[in-house]
Amino acid sequence: MPSETAIPAKSLSGTGRSDRFRARARAARRHRLLVHGTRVLLLAGLLGVWEWLARTAVIDPFNFSMPSKIWDQMTQWALHGTPQGPLWEQIWYTLHEALLGWVIGVIGGVVLGIALGRVRFLAEVLGPYIKVLNALPRIVLAPIFLIWFGLGPASKVASAVVLVFFPVFFNAFQGAREVDRNLVAHSRILGASNRQVTLQVVIPSATSWIFTSLHVSFGFALIGAIVGEYIGATKGLGLLVSASQGTFNAAGVYAAMVILAVVALLAEGLLAFLERRLFRWKPADPAAAR
Repeated sequence: MPSETAIPAKSLSGTGRSDRFRARARAARRHRLLVHGTRVLLLAGLLGVWEWLARTAVIDPFNFSMPSKIWDQMTQWALHGTPQGPLWEQIWYTLHEALLGWVIGVIGGVVLGIALGRVRFLAEVLGPYIKVLNALPRIVLAPIFLIWFGLGPASKVASAVVLVFFPVFFNAFQGAREVDRNLVAHSRILGASNRQVTLQVVIPSATSWIFTSLHVSFGFALIGAIVGEYIGATKGLGLLVSASQGTFNAAGVYAAMVILAVVALLAEGLLAFLERRLFRWKPADPAAAR
């Protein structure tokens, strides 16, 4: 009787793993498409209901405007400019203030957070002052900055800095405190200095904590810039909001908010991309793998 050709068990195992991997990849793609499609449908439904309610006078279109008028306002600004100048110039003015305030706030928060997390004496001395400053309503500092620095970008940058600093500081501080003590001890046994421990052990370990704060801190930077421009400025999206409100142009207020939201989403996407590039070594989310 002729013998049957035997298929190696190793080959079958490898084929099964490959099939499972492809099946999971297809399931992940379908899930992403479902999520994105649901988001689009939800947004379209909300905008459609808003438009219908305004056109049928269920809600007052003068106060609440409607999506079509908001789109017309954005188109007019894009094609013909705003009363303060070209639309791109207003966007860049606000974005420049927010970026500068964000960078300064992030650097200050990371440096001071790591320093206080590493030096207990420094934390004991400065800790109460930082808690008091954090308890202050920082938005109300915007008029003070306006008095100090004038209508130029400096006052808006200062508002952005104070909003960004504290969430970054507390995350960096907590990240420095949560470093594995055994890892620090082993580094010292191998002869690492305090500077080497900080740069090569503490900061890399706290990076994930810091990136968590970066996702929300840029939104705070935009808020600081917008609030400063709303109170007093010569250019920017906050001035568009203020001018539109002053002329009872609800569509203009919403249009500026939409533009601001798009800028914030683009910045969030860029930060997420950088985080994925920096943390490629991290395991995938178990929930996503299922």
